[in-house]
Amino acid sequence: MAENEQMSGAPVSPAGGAATPPKILPWLVIYVAGRFAIAAALVLVLWWVGLGSFPGLLFGLLLSMPVSFLLLRPSRDRLTEALAARAVARRAAKDDLRNRLSGEG
Repeated sequence: MAENEQMSGAPVSPAGGAATPPKILPWLVIYVAGRFAIAAALVLVLWWVGLGSFPGLLFGLLLSMPVSFLLLRPSRDRLTEALAARAVARRAAKDDLRNRLSGEG
C-alpha cells in the first residue's frame, strides 16, 4: 500500500481506492474557537486582577499568542495534516485529469 502511495503520489485507502482527505472545517472551527476562548479568558483574568481596560485587552491578546501556541497544538497539527492531505488529493486529481485529457491514462 505504501508503494502505491509513493508511485502515484496520491494517498490510497485500505480498500485500494483513492483515500478521502479528512474534513477541514471541524478542525478549523475548533482552532479558531479555541483562540478566541483563550484570548477572552486571559483578558477577563487580567481585568479581574486589576489591569485597566485597554492595557488589559492588549496584554491579554499578547499573552494569548504563546498560550494558544502551546495549548492548541493538537488541533493545529490535525488542521495542518488535513490541509496537506487536501492539497495532495487535489494535485493527484489534477494530474489524473491532465493525463485523461492528453490520452495517456
